[in-house]
Amino acid sequence: MVFRDIETIVVGTGASGYNAADLLSGYGVKDLAIITESKCSGTSRNTGSDKQTYYKLSLSGEDLDSVRTMAMDLFRGKCVDGDNALCEAALSVTSFIRLSLLGVPFPMNRYGEYVGYKTDHDPFRRATSVGPYTSRYMTEALERNAERKNIEVIDGYQLVKLIISDRKLKGAVFLSRDTGSLLVARCRSLVLATGGPAGIYEMSVYPESQFGATGVALEASCSAQNLTEWQYGLSSVKPRWNVSGSYMQAIPRFLSIDENGNEHDFLSEYPSDDMLARIFLKGYQWPFDARKLESGSSIIDILCYLEMEKGRRVYLDYMHNPGDIRTIGEEGWSYLERAGAIAPLPIDRLRALNEPAYEFYLERGIDLEKEYLEIALSAQHNNGGLSVDLWWQSDIKGIFPVGECAGTHGVYRPGGSALNAGQVGSRRAAEYIAKNCSGKWIPEDIFPEDTEDIERIIKSAENGTCDLSEAYRNARMRMSINASCLRNCDDMKTALEETEKDIASFHSIKASAEELWLLFEYRSALIAERVYLSAMVDHAERRGGSRGSAIYTDKDGDLQPVGLDERFRYTLEQEDEPLIQQVRLLDGIVEIIYRKARPIPSDDASFERVWAEFRKNECIF
Repeated sequence: MVFRDIETIVVGTGASGYNAADLLSGYGVKDLAIITESKCSGTSRNTGSDKQTYYKLSLSGEDLDSVRTMAMDLFRGKCVDGDNALCEAALSVTSFIRLSLLGVPFPMNRYGEYVGYKTDHDPFRRATSVGPYTSRYMTEALERNAERKNIEVIDGYQLVKLIISDRKLKGAVFLSRDTGSLLVARCRSLVLATGGPAGIYEMSVYPESQFGATGVALEASCSAQNLTEWQYGLSSVKPRWNVSGSYMQAIPRFLSIDENGNEHDFLSEYPSDDMLARIFLKGYQWPFDARKLESGSSIIDILCYLEMEKGRRVYLDYMHNPGDIRTIGEEGWSYLERAGAIAPLPIDRLRALNEPAYEFYLERGIDLEKEYLEIALSAQHNNGGLSVDLWWQSDIKGIFPVGECAGTHGVYRPGGSALNAGQVGSRRAAEYIAKNCSGKWIPEDIFPEDTEDIERIIKSAENGTCDLSEAYRNARMRMSINASCLRNCDDMKTALEETEKDIASFHSIKASAEELWLLFEYRSALIAERVYLSAMVDHAERRGGSRGSAIYTDKDGDLQPVGLDERFRYTLEQEDEPLIQQVRLLDGIVEIIYRKARPIPSDDASFERVWAEFRKNECIF
């Protein structure tokens, strides 16, 4: 066991983590280190889509946009705290321009306008992109800047415990993935930039290198909110990649194949005369949306889910048309016509719309001109997460969740807003730490009892009898089956009971020294699963309404999509301003309360007043 004193620790080497570390160094914080379980892993560096979006204030054209307007649009996403929304709007330009100056090639026209386009839940043209790898470009640019400042990076160490005293951080325990040894770090502030809890779902579009550390923070009694709110969408299985945008606008054929090799053109079996139009709309409406099940594109997600439930594998076919594409409607036809993509086959339309989207799979050994692409309904993004204040500090003093592990998004969010939120949140955390948590630090003592539970787990793994890989896969599959876009209260209760049994029998899992890192990932996932399932069951019992990317089935529900059986009855949530569900794991009990969202702060200060306070460093802290 090695001990270190590091005043400020950033956990994670994605876009949010590097941004926090880079800014902390720039603000003069000297006693600083980045600790990461795998430097080149994580979502920011290893994920994307046909045109990965960054969302910010409009910077081109004639749109009458403003900070307050953007904040209101974020706030209207339901269950969003207004101060976080205002920060994300106000600092979106600062964060975006900084990325551009660091070399991220966001497109601009000949006059210097950063051109944009509309994304989902976006009334203006705030979205921009540098192609499939926007977040990777961001991460690499921020990494280069951090390297120029010689910020220490401790690679290969996984966060396994946060040491808390009187709801204040005093240290953290890290496990070496190579040796299984422990690094115990006394620290004053910790920026948690570990992404969402990607390790809790089997059917997932998160990169396989992404696990998340939300369970570790929940175990430390950090409050969380909106854990019921996820995004699910269709993605390819190998590689894991969103089949959104042009992959759907090319209007491919959907098919499933059973265990005997028989093909099923299952979409044609659904009683709809506008299915091709729905396929096209799936490009715009990619995440599953409870409001778009009956008349929108989300019925496609459910039909794919049902095929998989039958034991069939689902594919996209770009070699054959699903029908007469002239039936896609005026909107779709005009779009393809303007793009010069009126072509005989889906593959021709895809390549005309977006050649890099075709090349992405070709570079990975899949030629869509010659073979099917296997897909699944997958977890893609957690809109909820750990609760934060307007400086992105959790209710445990000294812990600052940023990026996807911070629960700032609410039910609906504009596409691409997560990348902006990660940059804004990490900036806010860095500003607060530099001002309030730097210098004149006396580390708190770390006692043997602070780490004995971790040492006990390592010891018990030597004598375990249960297979780790099988146990972990079963836990992930349990979430994908019971806690994805279709949620039944009784099934989730059963899943919760099974999760609690797995937690109780955790010490029976066998793991070699080389597998200890996976054992602790499994442990974090189980803790997260317990809290997330508890939140979902509570919502189903106390609130009940379907919303966002989740259908809560109800035998007495108002709605039932044509062609589906009674299992799919549900009721849409009708509340304009639903309460935020806040969750905390305290002394082994999951506590759940509901509260109103914090409002958007009023704009009632004069320039002279703000200027005077700013000169005295009083206005922001």
